[in-house]
Amino acid sequence: MTAGSAISLHRDGDGAVAFVTLSNPGRLNAMTRAMWRELRALFDGLRSEADSALRCIVVRGEGGAFCAGGDISEYPSFRFSEPSLREFHENEVWAALQAMLDCPLPLVAQIEGACMGAGIEIASCCDIRLAGASAKFGAPIAKLGFPMAPREAALVHGAIGDVLARDMLLAAGVHCAQRLYDAGFLLQVLPDNEVPLAAQSHAERIAALSPQAARLHKATFAVLRASAPSAHGLLATAYDYADSAEHREGIAAFLAKRTPNF
Repeated sequence: MTAGSAISLHRDGDGAVAFVTLSNPGRLNAMTRAMWRELRALFDGLRSEADSALRCIVVRGEGGAFCAGGDISEYPSFRFSEPSLREFHENEVWAALQAMLDCPLPLVAQIEGACMGAGIEIASCCDIRLAGASAKFGAPIAKLGFPMAPREAALVHGAIGDVLARDMLLAAGVHCAQRLYDAGFLLQVLPDNEVPLAAQSHAERIAALSPQAARLHKATFAVLRASAPSAHGLLATAYDYADSAEHREGIAAFLAKRTPNF
């Protein structure tokens, strides 16, 4: 884990609203493997609190960024082996995202700055998304020589829509908050300095309503999500690219700060 990177939980005064904060200083809160494991453990723990005072969770990043993606400095240590690559995506990344999706409490995403790759996956697990006007969204991993894992791609595709998903993944498109609002991904686009208070206010509004209704609505949404087409049929061969030349070249070029030669 990068020194200082962590997932933290903070509760407000009466415990009705909790804040989950992504932190990886100096890397725009890019997710390390340890952070994915922490995120899963945290949301697994929160599932048991559905009947307590806790009513809503705000997911945010530290220091004016949401999450810039994965921490690529770790990638050479595991991505070029099919078993370890599969372990990472299925038992670390997807396990954490599934824990968020299974959370019976409403989740509000407070999106500031970079919301890329892993960031847009995490935001896609939230029920309500608010963003600052200067926030940027994308998943430019085609520049790194690898695809988004099938279940992660299905999650993002379902949240942002077909047109933007294809541009982000096929053309490494990066889009502004207004474009994501127009696509229905964001509830509001706000002046950057208003986002934290707006996210807290929205969470407090949810927390003042019936917790039973919230849990039942979340259960309904889970059924609707489960009825969508499955990406599971792709999983058997999804990570066969692990030792490919393009995968190695993309990551090596990024770390060396040069243009990849595909």
